[in-house]
Amino acid sequence: MTRRTTTTTNTNSTEEDIRLGMLNTLLTTPHRKIDEVYPVHKDMIERDPLFYLRLAAWYNDNGEVRDHKDVFAINLCTAPVNPGDPDFGKMQRDVGCALARELPPFRLCRVVDFIHGVTKTTPAVPARPARGRRHTRNYVPAQAARAARTEKFGLGKNIPNSLKREITRYLAEREADADWFDSTVLVARKYIKRLMGLTHYKPSDRTQQALWEGDPPEGSKLAAAKALFKADGDPTAQARVIIENKIPYRVASTVVPSMSPTVILALVEVMSDQELINNMGSLKKRGAFNNSDLKQLINDRLKKAKKGKNVAALKAIEAVKASGVDGEIAETLEEVADTQLKAKGRIKRPTALLIDKSQSMLEAIEVGKQMAALISAIMEDDVPFYCYAFDTMPYRLEAEGSDLASWNKAFVGISATNATHNAAPLIQMQQQGQRVEQIMMITDEGENRSPQFNVGLRNYSEALGIPVPDVTILRAGNRHSWGKITRTMDSSGFPYEVYEFNGDYYSLPGLVQYLTKPSRLELLMEIMSYPLPERKAG
Repeated sequence: MTRRTTTTTNTNSTEEDIRLGMLNTLLTTPHRKIDEVYPVHKDMIERDPLFYLRLAAWYNDNGEVRDHKDVFAINLCTAPVNPGDPDFGKMQRDVGCALARELPPFRLCRVVDFIHGVTKTTPAVPARPARGRRHTRNYVPAQAARAARTEKFGLGKNIPNSLKREITRYLAEREADADWFDSTVLVARKYIKRLMGLTHYKPSDRTQQALWEGDPPEGSKLAAAKALFKADGDPTAQARVIIENKIPYRVASTVVPSMSPTVILALVEVMSDQELINNMGSLKKRGAFNNSDLKQLINDRLKKAKKGKNVAALKAIEAVKASGVDGEIAETLEEVADTQLKAKGRIKRPTALLIDKSQSMLEAIEVGKQMAALISAIMEDDVPFYCYAFDTMPYRLEAEGSDLASWNKAFVGISATNATHNAAPLIQMQQQGQRVEQIMMITDEGENRSPQFNVGLRNYSEALGIPVPDVTILRAGNRHSWGKITRTMDSSGFPYEVYEFNGDYYSLPGLVQYLTKPSRLELLMEIMSYPLPERKAG
């Protein structure tokens, strides 16, 4: 999802707000393709390095998409030192190293690999003749030969010495705590080895024995993982090893091919809240929900995750779709997402969500369900929220709860039909005396009825004696219509913001944080006053 932010002047010209444009980029979800967003981050730091520095610190604590957090660390760790202002360049690198130090090993490796550069070679594929008979299930079409391809990703730079020193401290800190080190190696062995190799880190005898010689000390978690493998076929012994040593699920799932209810019970007991949410699909495949006691235990653990400190709301939302769970478990996951979203902030201004349901706007309806659930979940108590679907007339939508299931019920009967009258819900809100301070509209911007949206907005404001509400347009559907409403908004001198939905539902919760602030200026001021992380001494 991308966004264009405009500020209208008296001469009806528009100018881009660079800082709000930076926030726009953070709504995208690269899904580990950080090379796609790095150029945009690079442009950000060049255009306003001071704001970018504060934005990195703010997003590290308040953002959801970890790919962006990684790119912030990459950009700041490699920031050039300007001879004219060496202190600022050092500050950027110090903040970058402080952010990198907080990353788990696999993400720190991604940061290092992107800076250093990675070469990926795709082997050659020989030509293949067609096999089988046409129009049958086993038919295999012919394939032309493909030559080997070599692609390079990353910056191709030397790792900065400041980052090397930080990685050395990172490894030493973990190595000094045997239990922490063993827990890290259990889930990130190859990444720890790579980091040690890149920095020429000299391991201790214990680390050498456990990591390279494959002979972990007796009583360590690494030795327990071996014992777990040897205990195959004895669920009681496996469960005891898991509980006593807190063996992570991802390790146990590779060591124990067939999990009994006893083993799954032990794993659920030692899982972190986020680990439990991430592995919903895997637990379902292993039959965890077929056992009523296990299912109840998982549900009880999920309820505790509502107040977990390190639980990502996006992950809880995605887990419902990705895992295919339903019933009570799905409802609890949605409750986890609601609670975590509320912890991010509350919407304190009366808000309206307007959803275009005209012909060919099926996508807008689906997006509208998600946004209605997200917005209603974080509305401050007693602050009005109005949701309308519309074509040539408005349809008021109300849900019994703020969860997605409740809003799915509220949308029953809403289908993509008829023409478009964008001002219709405003006329209804005006007649009902429903005062709002901000409006989010999901539309393709098509207009074929009068009055147009900008006229309806002015009439609404004047009739109720209130300022013109802040307008956010979330574009979806037919791209050929995009720009029609915004051009009329420009002609009226009304400020607005535009987002473009690209089919990635995972990015939608990122919009919510912009609705929780009284103004965009306050959000920018919050970011500019956010404290910077400091590197640890040593």
